[in-house]
Amino acid sequence: MNEVKAKKFLGQHFLTDENIAQRIVESLSMESLHVLEIGPGMGVLTKYLITRANTDFHVVEIDRESVVWLHEHFPTLDVIEGDFLRYDLTSLFHDSFSIIGNFPYNISSQILFKVFDNRGQVKEVVGMFQKEVAERVSAGPGSKTYGILSVLLSAFYNIQYLFTVPEHVFNPPPKVKSAVIRLCRNGVNTLECDEKLFVQVVKAGFNQRRKTLRNALRQLGVSLEDVPESVLGKRAEQLSVDEFIKLTKIIESCQ
Repeated sequence: MNEVKAKKFLGQHFLTDENIAQRIVESLSMESLHVLEIGPGMGVLTKYLITRANTDFHVVEIDRESVVWLHEHFPTLDVIEGDFLRYDLTSLFHDSFSIIGNFPYNISSQILFKVFDNRGQVKEVVGMFQKEVAERVSAGPGSKTYGILSVLLSAFYNIQYLFTVPEHVFNPPPKVKSAVIRLCRNGVNTLECDEKLFVQVVKAGFNQRRKTLRNALRQLGVSLEDVPESVLGKRAEQLSVDEFIKLTKIIESCQ
């Protein structure tokens, strides 16, 4: 399988614009001393990342041909061959670290859920996503694109939509625009509620986002009697992160 077909199969497209590659790398804070690149492919970001001073840098790549290419062109680079989604991040870094990459579009949401699950370690993410995913993640309350990832990630990260990337700077060109966003830990270590229940409430609310919370939360099988009618009459997209935390605390107190 040639490299373009391999990456297309994996849902990834080669970035060919060096200026954009540099801009992505420069979006990563200089305080990031431990960095993991996901899906480096033929190293368009890697060649800029590997020159960063005092950086403990690793890459994880699932495509065998790309792994061979990386070993040949960056012989000192630590290349982890495998699936990032299945990789135990605690075995690689003992301290906090940053993630960067031109992420495969077909697993980009799964990557962000893994970031959320490892929020105690992942302090920063700079990544290229399909534009609609980037907009969804960075959206705020009241937006039609505001959703599960918006809430879960915003609880622990400050999220910035950095810039839009056109289709023609990729090979093969995707059928959609792309965008780069940055997530930085906001200093919140724990929520003032049961975090497992918080996730369940957020997911239940948005899984039936056209329904009011009164109806959407029924699937949880929890008591809603102490939740104000002013909240139950709203839809999930109308609640901020803080309001979801307050809602979770009320539900928690009724159990």
